[in-house]
Amino acid sequence: MDLTATTADLAGAAADVARLLPTRVFDPVLAGLVLRADGHGVELAGSDREHAVRLTRPATVHVDGAVVVPAKPLADTLRSLEDPQVRLVVEGSRLAVRTSTARFALPLLDLASHPGIPPPPPEVGSLPARTLTSALVPVSGAASKDDALPMFTGVRLHGAGGRLELIATDRYRMAFASLPWVPTGELDVLAPAVVLAEASRQPDRDAEVAVHADADRIALSWAGGSVSTALLAAPFPDDRVRKLLEAVIDSTVLVEADVLAGAVRRAVPYAGPHGSVTLQVDDGELRVRGSDPQNGESEESIKATIDGNRVTKTFQARYLADALRAFSGRRVELRIQDGLRSTVLTSQAGDDGVELTYLVVPLRTVS
Repeated sequence: MDLTATTADLAGAAADVARLLPTRVFDPVLAGLVLRADGHGVELAGSDREHAVRLTRPATVHVDGAVVVPAKPLADTLRSLEDPQVRLVVEGSRLAVRTSTARFALPLLDLASHPGIPPPPPEVGSLPARTLTSALVPVSGAASKDDALPMFTGVRLHGAGGRLELIATDRYRMAFASLPWVPTGELDVLAPAVVLAEASRQPDRDAEVAVHADADRIALSWAGGSVSTALLAAPFPDDRVRKLLEAVIDSTVLVEADVLAGAVRRAVPYAGPHGSVTLQVDDGELRVRGSDPQNGESEESIKATIDGNRVTKTFQARYLADALRAFSGRRVELRIQDGLRSTVLTSQAGDDGVELTYLVVPLRTVS
């Protein structure tokens, strides 16, 4: 194999493949990056039997071929290069990375023992990349990071006619999004949130993304790439999830999400050992308070449109900040419920047609 390509193109693709592959595996081939060059350019791919990624980049191919090399060393080497062009050429048992002034050599791994890159399952629908990303990234943020409870590390994707519904929860918060798509099949799966969110960032925002799924795998594909992953357990029970979205409102607060997020961020140094901030609903304003016996206290008032009772709620600051980040650039409506019921954050659909709802459980109620 022998090819010349733009350094930035290869470096970005290699980094994306390496990020989706494990760094600690018993078989080093599973942490390897597959390079396959032919007349169409160069394909960078990887698979650890659970996840698989395939990205294509333009290249001038002098000699066709395929090799496997350690993913992270190749990505780190390409990222550090300053030359605009780079040449990759097989030299014996090494892949040489050459520029006008330098040469680096990586060991070749056994291509024959690599599991290969599985093809995507059947296509079940499609939608613009920007629409998918604007919904999937904030929803996946509500999923748990604790692998001991794999069900809560996933995002449920459910096709409901011309709308695609996304749901994730870690039991203390929940995010729900409904977005337009063009269905070509049925979809109701639970997929790893981190992998899907990372995959949705890969295509250009103007690209069209196809969603593929069967009983075992889900994949996203676009012109120039694809990412697939194994599914998790059965999806969340639909009726239980929908009951959480039925708010019995005690007070409604309409406020600029970025303004409230800034106030929450400034209260964090005073959030105390439990990392909590308090929202107090008053006439025409929302007060954000923090209190810490060691560091002192803070209080900030922001303008808001209030409808309903005066109420005070305390939240985990990082959960509230994550929820507000999902509504950046919009006015957000806080639907506050009585007692320890979740506070519902929502806003009008944007130009992309995405309807987003976020639920955050209060820590306690203050009378």
